[in-house]
Amino acid sequence: MTPQLQQAIKLLQLHSLELQHEIQEMLEANPMLEMEEEHDSEGDSPSAPSSDNSDRQELSLDQQDTHTNSEDLPVDSVAEESWEPMYGSAVSSEGSDRDIWDTQEGIPSTTLHDHLQWQLEMTHLSDLDVAIGEAIIDAIDEDGWLSETPESILETLQKTDDTLELDEVVAMVHRIQHFDPLGVAASNMRESLLIQCSALPDDTPQLQLATRIIDKHLDWLGSHDYARLKRHYRIKDEALGEAIRLIQNLNPKPGAEMNSQRTEYIVPDVFVRKHEGRWQVELNPDLAPKLGINALYADLVKRNDRGADATYLRNNLQEARWFIKSLQSRNDTILKVATAIVERQRAFLEYGDEAMKPMVLRDIAEAIDMHESTISRVTTQKYMHTPRGLLELKHFFSSHVSTAEGGECSATAIRAMIKKLISEENTRKPLSDSKLAKILDEKGINVARRTVAKYREALRIPPSNERKQIH
Repeated sequence: MTPQLQQAIKLLQLHSLELQHEIQEMLEANPMLEMEEEHDSEGDSPSAPSSDNSDRQELSLDQQDTHTNSEDLPVDSVAEESWEPMYGSAVSSEGSDRDIWDTQEGIPSTTLHDHLQWQLEMTHLSDLDVAIGEAIIDAIDEDGWLSETPESILETLQKTDDTLELDEVVAMVHRIQHFDPLGVAASNMRESLLIQCSALPDDTPQLQLATRIIDKHLDWLGSHDYARLKRHYRIKDEALGEAIRLIQNLNPKPGAEMNSQRTEYIVPDVFVRKHEGRWQVELNPDLAPKLGINALYADLVKRNDRGADATYLRNNLQEARWFIKSLQSRNDTILKVATAIVERQRAFLEYGDEAMKPMVLRDIAEAIDMHESTISRVTTQKYMHTPRGLLELKHFFSSHVSTAEGGECSATAIRAMIKKLISEENTRKPLSDSKLAKILDEKGINVARRTVAKYREALRIPPSNERKQIH
């Protein structure tokens, strides 16, 4: 991977606090970078719209294509190569809304299993494949490796369905291996690294060499037997160095970081509001302040083209330009995804959970021409401030249930209906799961009793016998 691509990947996967730390470190380390004034002399507040689109981006849904120009950097490929969860933040445009994120609410922890389960539910699969996928996810350890063989997983599944075959389990293992984080569900480090290599662009320098070393001679690399590697592959130091650097950029334990316990704070990535009858999506410019190139040092580069000082300045100038472009690419990606989500969930913003439409990763991926795994990474632990509250972007995705009229109803809407029915029930004679399923069926929503029980438990509502009250 080029240094520019590595820089973009790193910024894309950072959450808000880490991004601020990274920007501050870059400002201190690179003399070419400087913080530009964010507001004019008239004392504009951070919530006031800026005339400069790079300082504040505001997007009406009717104009969603005007703020997604990132031709200087391959946004989609950058996001698809990211192997860590992303976090986010944003700013509101009105003082009363700012109070919501100034409280620094804690981010609910997301485990590796939860993250993989969510991706499984957001993928178009049959009920059988979902069952196989859940068994595989249960067998993944904290490092992200598969702790059981496909054969042992098949043996467990055959206790309830003896028609299953090994190739069905193996196929689902391969599919989960390309979930985020990439390389999860591998049987060992070698397999995980090879999966990650297979996702890199074909023109990545020394990709073939790195793949061969991982596949055949990872032990030589581990023992630092570089002379043996050079003799075997008949290569020089430069080629071997590039291959080693590429391998070092991979993650041998793709699940380890997601399972590490960290305390984070929520600051919305994007702010959504209704203005003059139209929903608008705005980024938070405070979390990615406007950076520029120091004109004085840039002028020195033009005048002094020799010596160590000139080389130092030129390198820093190039690095500063990459950093600024990477920040813009990160902003464009988040805005693009958030806008597509809001466009499809306007009814939810207007009326609440019961109006949530079914939506899976593929819907957004097709709308903005990105891969499903990219959407998964962009929406993980990134937050949107809406009139309905501060919500993770994942909240807007929901699997579907067929209705009697041939339409679809989202799982989120069904959970909201169940919650409403229970809140209105007679506490002396609470509704059982079977009764709830019957009521929903009368509304045209075909939901099995066990599905109702699953949704009720997800809402942390006890069963009917525990809800009964004697007045």
